[in-house]
Parts: sequence; structure tokens; C-alpha cells
Amino acid sequence: MLKRMHLSNFKAWQQAEISFGRITGIFGTNSSGKSSLLQLLLLLKQTRNATDRGLVLDFGSSTDLVNLGTFTDAVHMHDKQKSMAWTLEWSLPDSLTIDEPMQAPGQGMLEGDIIETTCEVGLRQDRLWTHRLEYRFGGAEFRLVHGGKNKYNLETQNTEFKFKRNTGRARPLSSPVKTHLFPDDVRNLYQNTDFLWDFVLKYEALMDSIFYLGPLREYPRREYHWAGSSPLDVGPRGERTVDAILSAARDGETRSLGKRMKRRSFEEMIAYWLQKMDLVREFQIKEIAEGTNLYHASVKTTRDSAPRALTDVGFGVSQVLPALVLLYYVPEGSLVLMEQPEIHLHPAVQAGLADVMLNVARTRNVQIVVESHSEHLLRRLQRRVAEEQVSADDLKLYFVSTDRGRAKVEDLILNEWGEVENWPENFFGDELGEITAIADAALQRRMAGS
Repeated sequence: MLKRMHLSNFKAWQQAEISFGRITGIFGTNSSGKSSLLQLLLLLKQTRNATDRGLVLDFGSSTDLVNLGTFTDAVHMHDKQKSMAWTLEWSLPDSLTIDEPMQAPGQGMLEGDIIETTCEVGLRQDRLWTHRLEYRFGGAEFRLVHGGKNKYNLETQNTEFKFKRNTGRARPLSSPVKTHLFPDDVRNLYQNTDFLWDFVLKYEALMDSIFYLGPLREYPRREYHWAGSSPLDVGPRGERTVDAILSAARDGETRSLGKRMKRRSFEEMIAYWLQKMDLVREFQIKEIAEGTNLYHASVKTTRDSAPRALTDVGFGVSQVLPALVLLYYVPEGSLVLMEQPEIHLHPAVQAGLADVMLNVARTRNVQIVVESHSEHLLRRLQRRVAEEQVSADDLKLYFVSTDRGRAKVEDLILNEWGEVENWPENFFGDELGEITAIADAALQRRMAGS
């Protein structure tokens, strides 16, 4: 579970620090920097997956998770003299918990399940370099830092353990690889560094647990081709949603709404929520003809209506479908990032989507970070806190705005009654002002007509 992120000099952010809950909601004005908080995580995931180890950061292209251009485009105020840095703190999911405390040779045990990593990158002679790579665990710090003149030093802090250099090998250390890997010559030049790669594996597991759904979804299709693949997710535009449903159905996957509740097939679970949101009465996907690998997704909008293709019903079904499927398809313990999942959805459906998130967070231990403009989604979260269906401690809410070109984030204080104690001015626009203006205009017209 991701617990905290600190970043500096990234896009609109000079500095930012946020803590994460089981569900983290990021709200705010347009172009304020909300999406950038998600983009940093996507940038790191994209870099982890890059096949080119020579890339410090994979800023991407139009076909990638995120496309940030160059370092100059991404660094705060486009100032090439600045360094970009970030710190991530996370706890290991159950499947990755260290069963026995890690032990660096020559020191005591490293106990706990919280890991932090810090990285700092910047330009030197117009080339991007990783200046510092650091991991912290059990109170001890292990880092590779730039010492000047292309020299790097391997250091420790808050521990009696010291790295032991091999004798007769005086050549300098290389720079970190990407933003999370120690170079191979660390192993070659030191006797007691194997445990550092445990940190790397845990970091890569964190990146692998991140899944993303963007704000723009693909249009529904009348026919879907599926050749039996099992996608990792539904794709950033939801383009693999039907593939995911068919894969889960073939493998006999089931899901539950909670303890002591009947398990449902994957397709039944998706249909349940579509019906719960009052979008459809029935949902199914069938092969058009046996052996064609062509499938038809259909819905019934009322009990007595004929089945209709997704292309022939309201746009909301096809837009919410990728969000539902992603939340139930990803492995338990995953971290799901969503941008504006409420686009094209009726207010009641937006509120229903909040209930889906709460259910998935509770039953599947999926952590969700959602960037949204939806008042209805937020209000449903508040209501469920007031109804004691979720603890306020499980939710983290933020409001992002700008001040003289710099993004700033405000931690919204949600109490046990579901109330936001420090509601920002004009959070969702000037609602009271609109109501007052309507009343005033109506009064003026009545007076003019009398």
C-alpha cells in the first residue's frame, strides 16, 4: 500500500507531499496540477518497464501511459538548472511481506514492512543523470550519491553496518540505472551488497501493482475480437475491457461483495453493479458464432426490452464499464489510478461509482487514487462515513489549486460524521451564488410584470 509521496520540481509542483488512504480523492480546479500527481507515478512505472536501461526516465510517447516530452518540459518552470526529486513510502502487501527480517551482513536485523525510496535527477552537460538513489528500511539508510567529477559513493546512515570494498579494485562506481537500480559494479566492487537488490525487487513489485485508467475511453464497438488473451488490465482507454471480461469468465473467476455473501461470476458481478446503478437490467457477452472469435456485448435496459448492443444504448454504460472491470479484474492488493472516471456519467451513477470503490477497497484490498471533479462522488464518500460504512481514516481527500503559477495542495479534514471541516471556498463552484442569482432574477421579473 502506498503511504506517502513527496515530490519537488515536477511540472506545476515546486513542492508537494500527500499521504494516501485506501481511497484517495484529488479534487480541484482545471489545470491546477491534479493530474501531475498521478503522472509522476505513471512516469516511474513506465521507466521501470522500459527495455532501454540507458534511460534515466522514460518520458514516453503518444502510445505510452504518459507523454511528458523531455526533462525540460517536465521540470518545474522549465528550469534546466533545477533537480527533480521524489520520495515514495509504501508498505509491502501480504504477498510480498518479508517473512524473515532482512539482514545486511555484519549488522542487526532490519525489521518492519515499510520501505522508502528517494531519487534525485537532473541535467549535467545536457545529459540527464540520477544524482542520488536511496532506500530506507528498518531505520537504516543505504544510498548511492554523486560525489563530483562523475564519481559516486555508496554510503550508509543510521546503522553500524558499513559496505566492505574489495581490495585491489580502485575504479569508481557507475551512476544508478534508471531511477531505482544499483549498477552492477556495486556487486563487483563490494563484498556485502546483495541485500540491496531486495529493495529493488520490492520497488519493482510496487510499480507492477499500479494500474491506470485515463479520462478518455474508447467508443463501444458492435463486435469485439478476442483470441484468448489475458490482458494485465483494461488499457488506459479501456480498450481491453471486453478481453478482460472474457478472460476472467473463461478462467472461472468469481468475486464477492463481502463476507458471508454469495460469490458471483465475474460477469455477474459487473452486471450487478450496472443494474445497481440503474443503467441496465441485464448485461452479457456472447460469441456471435462458434469458432469466429467475434463477440457481441449486449444489454437489456428494462426487464421486457430486447437485447441491444452497447453501441445502441446511452454512452454511460460503455464509459463506466472499463472502471468497473478494472477494479474487479486487477490482482488483490493493487493500486489503481483513475482520472475523471465520472465523465459522461449521470450524477446518480457517479455516486454509485463511489460505492463500487468502497466495496473493492474493502473486499479486495485494492487501493484507489481518483482525480475527479465530481461533487456526487465526494458526497457519497462523505455519506458512507456518516453511515459508519467506512472510517474517515481510510479516506484521504485533497483540494488542488494554483497560486502565481505554482500548484498547492490542501489536505481536507474529514471528521467521523462525514463532514469536511475546512471546505475550500468555491470548491465546486459558487453554488450559493448561483442560487442567489436565480432567486434575484426571478424576483426582478415578477416585479417587472406586476
